[in-house]
This record gives sequence, C-alpha cells and structure tokens, in this order.
Amino acid sequence: MTMSHLPAELCQGRPAPLGATLRDGGINFAVFSDHAERIELCLFDTHGQRELRRYALSGPEDGIFHGFLPGMGAGLVYGLRANGPYQPERGLRFNPHKLLLDPYAREIVGRFAWRAEHHGYELGHPDGPRSLDARDNAAQALKARVAAPLPGRSPRANAPHTAAADTVLYEVHVKGFSMLHPGVPPELRGTYAGLAHPSSIAHFKALGVSTLSLLPVQYAVDESHLAERHLHNYWGYNTLGFFCPDPRLAQAAHRDDPSAVAQEFRAMVAALHEAGLEVVLDVVYNHTPEGNEFGPTLSFRGLDNKSYYRLAADDASRYENLSGCGNTLNCAHPRVTQFVLDSLRFWVAEMGVDGFRFDLAPVLGRGAHGFDPHAAFFTALRQDPVLADVHLIAEPWDAGYDGYQVGRFPGRFLEWNDKFRDSVRGFWLRGAAGASGRPAVGRGELARRFMASNDLFHHGRRQPTASVNFIAVHDGYVLADVTSYQHKHNEANGENNRDGRDGELSANFGAEGASDDAAITALRARVRRAMLATLLLSQGTPMLCAGDEIGNSQGGNNNAYCQDNAITWLNWDQAESQTLALVSAALALRREQPLLRHARWFVPASDPGLHGGDASISWFNPGGHEMQHQDWHDAGSHAFAARVCAAASSQPQLTLIFNPEAQALPFTLGRGPWCLALDSSGELQSSALLPQGTPLMVPAHSLLVLARASAPPTDFPQKV
Repeated sequence: MTMSHLPAELCQGRPAPLGATLRDGGINFAVFSDHAERIELCLFDTHGQRELRRYALSGPEDGIFHGFLPGMGAGLVYGLRANGPYQPERGLRFNPHKLLLDPYAREIVGRFAWRAEHHGYELGHPDGPRSLDARDNAAQALKARVAAPLPGRSPRANAPHTAAADTVLYEVHVKGFSMLHPGVPPELRGTYAGLAHPSSIAHFKALGVSTLSLLPVQYAVDESHLAERHLHNYWGYNTLGFFCPDPRLAQAAHRDDPSAVAQEFRAMVAALHEAGLEVVLDVVYNHTPEGNEFGPTLSFRGLDNKSYYRLAADDASRYENLSGCGNTLNCAHPRVTQFVLDSLRFWVAEMGVDGFRFDLAPVLGRGAHGFDPHAAFFTALRQDPVLADVHLIAEPWDAGYDGYQVGRFPGRFLEWNDKFRDSVRGFWLRGAAGASGRPAVGRGELARRFMASNDLFHHGRRQPTASVNFIAVHDGYVLADVTSYQHKHNEANGENNRDGRDGELSANFGAEGASDDAAITALRARVRRAMLATLLLSQGTPMLCAGDEIGNSQGGNNNAYCQDNAITWLNWDQAESQTLALVSAALALRREQPLLRHARWFVPASDPGLHGGDASISWFNPGGHEMQHQDWHDAGSHAFAARVCAAASSQPQLTLIFNPEAQALPFTLGRGPWCLALDSSGELQSSALLPQGTPLMVPAHSLLVLARASAPPTDFPQKV
C-alpha cells in the first residue's frame, strides 16, 4: 500500500457497529470515547512499521467517532490516536503520541514487548504517572488489521446443546493438554488443532465429559514482571485482544497470520462439536494489561480512561483494584457493557463456542454501591438473543470488598462452588499424616455439598445444576498434589515462594512430594479416587481438572500461572490407569442413573408428598438406622450412607456409602437385593449381588454405589 492509493480524506461513516467493518466497497470505522476531543485513524504498511496517513474521524455522535474509507478492504493495518486533556487528577489520560489498539480489533499484528515509550508518562520523572511522555511508540505498538469475513459456516451450526443436568465440565489448558501427548503429531502438540486431534477427542469421549472449559484463549500479553524474569503468562489471564484467538496457541505455521489463527480455532470448535463435545471459554472482562496508574497506555486507557475503568473515588488518578491486577473494568458504563456483550456475541456467532466462564465475575455486576445481582449487565446478558442458549458460569468472587458472592448470581448462571472443594478435601483427608489447612469436615457438611449445596442455591427457582462442583482447578494444587504436599512449592515462579495460597487444604500422607514408598503412593491414589467419585457422582454440575484423571502432578506448585513447561504440561507417560478407569466408570454410571444427575432438588424421604412427590433421599448410619440430629453432630463417627428413591417410589434405587476411615467398616444394608455398581477402592468385585441381612464390609477410604438388582442375591465375595 502506498500513499498514492489512499483517499485524501475520510467520508462520513456510521456510528455502528463499533470497530472496523467492511461495507459498500470500503471500510467503516467506529470508535467510542465520551471524553476525547478528537480521534485519528492511522494507516500503516502491511508490516505495521511505517505510518502512511492519518485521518480525523467525524463525531462524536453519542460518544462515537466514525468515518468511512472507500476503496479499501481486508488486510488494512491501522491504529488510533486520541486527543484530549492529559489531566490524571480528573481521570483523563489522553496522549496523542501513543498509538492505540482498537478494542474491537479482530486481527492483531506485531509482537508486544515491554518498552518505556508504551507508557503515557515519563518513567523516572519526579511527577511519576502525572507527567507526560511525548515519545511516539507507533513503530513498536500492536496494530489492528481489518479482517475478512471468516469462510464457511459458523461451527455453531453443529453445536451439541447439552442439557444442564447432563453437563460434565473438563477444565483444560489448550497447550498443556497435548504438549506431551504421544498420540498427537509433534507439529500439532500444544495447539488448537492438537486439542481437536482424534487422539485428544478419544480421551475426552472415553472419560465421558460433555464440555471442555478452556483456560483463556483470547489474545493476551505477559506482565512486565514476568518479562523481566523471562517467564510467560501461561494461563492467559491478561487479555488485550477480546475479539482475537491467541496466536501462541496456534500451529507454528499460522502464528504470524491472524486469519489462519482464527480459522484454526474455528476448525477446532467444529471438530469438537462433531464429536458431541461443547466448548466453553474462560473470559477475563474484569481487568486489562494496562494495570494501575504506573502501567502502559495500550488501548482503553488512551481512548477513554474515565469511562473504561473504575477510578478511586477520592483520587481519579488512581484505580480501583477489585481484580487484584491493578485496574478494574467499569462494566456499569453502558458502552463497556456493550463492549463485553459484543465480544461475547462474536465468540458465539463467529467462532462457534458454547458458553463462558467469567473470571472474577462479581466485577461484572458492581455499581456504585457494590455487587448487584440485578445489575444492568446481567439484565442485558440474560435477554440477549445470541447468548440465550449458551452456558454462563461465574467465578463468584473477586478481590474487592464484599467480593464473595457464591449463590447470588441471577437466572441460569452456574457458579463455581469452593465450599464443595473444601468439604470434600476436609472429609477424605481426615486424620491423614501431614495434613494442613482447616479442620476435618463432618458428614453433615459433606452431605449438604454432595446434594448441590441447597443452603447456597435453593432459592429464586434456581436448580441443583447451579452448583459447579470441583475439588481442584488450575488455580491451587492439582489433585495429585493435594495428596502429596503439605506445603506449596512455588520456587520456580521467582517470588521466593511468597505467591500462591498459603494453608491450602492438603495432606502428604507422611512424605513431602513424590515417594518411593509403595504403601504411601497406593494410599494417596486410593484417597484421590474416593474424592473423584464424590465429585463425579454429586448432584450439581461436576467439573474435572484436566490431568487429575491420570494422577498428574505439578510438583507442589499451587500457582503455576507462569510455568509454560513440564510443570504444567500433562505427563501422559506416568498416567494412572486405575484412576483413569475409575473416572470413566463413575461418569458412565452417572449417565446410566438419572438419579445421579437429577435436575430438581431432592425432598426428604419422610414426606415426599409434601413436595410434589419428587425424588427423595434419606441418610443412614453404618448400623442401618436413619440419621438423627445427634448423629450428624457426632464427632467420633464419620461414615454414613444415602438411599435415593425415584419419584412416586418407596423403594430406594441407589445406596451410596461413604467410608473415610482408615479401616473397613460393616454397613447394614436396606431391603435388597443390591448390586455393586461402583467401588472407588477397587477391592470389591463389581456387579456382585449382595445378600440381605449380612453386613457389607466397606473398604477403607472408599465410596460405594449400590443399585437395586432384579435377580435374587447370592453369596458376595468380600475382601477385607
């Protein structure tokens, strides 16, 4: 492109849609800013190195600057410059010397590197962030490239549409899953294509999960402190390009071509859909990489700092830090709400995804007086026709005041339930050597969490599926480390082991880290299988952390956000076959038994008619007697059982037995016959018919599921 091919001036544009849009033989540009005096469109050569021409956009019209560039098409590289007052004390940080990335960029060219000239102020100046840096950063700044329409139909066309009650989430990092996978070709490992490779899909299908919950895949940059230590933000929770798949997760041949990256991502989604698997994205609309007042000016800050960010009430030169990352997006502003919704619609309609997990989700509902479940953003989100049938999952806490909001999200939101995590760990790690964290959990607490936490979610017509149950996720110990470490080991992060959560509930069973003691390793695996069975058979929406099904360890690192290496990549060479088989069997049983994935709240077996005759549950001690008030508070007894009846039935269809003790215990069964459907310990013979009247010896550290059998009972081989 040369100067001679560019028109002398822009034509009048349209204020919608925002971003760069191909139309009528040219490109329409629309940019929001409530406080800018002028916004310039800057065009560059195809490599983004040489600025060719600047145009002043028309406006503002209802806060939108716009213009139409005739005769131009896809592939045009551009940036923005915003003119206005530089008055940090008023929250205004306009600096026309800084080239800004269009927040609506669908393709990004260049590679970001931390440089002093990316800051709107002069580093080292006595006035600090209130000074003005007049150096031009255009040569090194990221630029937008006008995107051509994506070819072919949207992968949304073959989306599976899994019902909430049938959903089983699998939280997975695109790169970490396949980077060491022996069945994935080397050139595809660690990529979108690798995640959709037949070997990967075969694993997902064998497990029985329905929905992949991907750690962030939107275009992210590394924080400056990581760059200084030659580390990378592996997790990706530092989004700058909210309409772009991250090129770092694409095949090497595609990474320098944003169009090829987008097509690889869409092909991944289409292939996973074809296999009946859904794709949910972990999205970060709570902060940006621009950080606090000491951060760079890359996009939002330079376009309209006062609108895009929540500023401190007593000093508009500083930022509210409800995200723990320096700044907080102001989702209460109508244009910021529009930006988030436009981004979500793009990922559904154009990229085909099936839903979102919102990082630090209370930020989205914060107004002047704190979190509001009826905030305008939630209202707009719930009525949006494009987003009407996709999963909405909240991480229901942020880093601000009154930030813990579990159970308070509206409508069809599902919510991560950390109380389930802590209860399951506390119950099964009871009395283990080298235990750390909070005290042991009683059977009453575990029963409540196992039944979808009605104390948190049984209100406002919410269903049990609202509780997203987990025992480990990307943040914190992976499950293998929950049973192998008493203390965190984050030394590789370069922060002297100060980062990450202290006192995380865990136990090392007598040896810190990997052990050559066969008894210790066997006991650890046994307890992990009991916890996994508890998770996968619980009421609510279970979520499995990728790698937990094969016993993957991170060496005790409970904050591995910056470890893009063997610490976080799944180690397939050391996969635990027995654990993998247990997970597959538990999820197969969940699919076969509707009462293990009941879409409504269970009612007490003592009076099911009072609640419309729905499915009911009753609880029993090992002696076969129904649990009384004093039993739930008996600190000396921990094992118990649940019997579940289908609607309008007085005969229990399932019995679940929990024995966290270090020794086998006899359990008196109810009227049978019963068939053993699952034994997490692996000691008992599966599918065996159980005799009536004879106590069943339940193995130590195990969860058993018994199903009502149609055949008469026979002698039952018991290994005790």
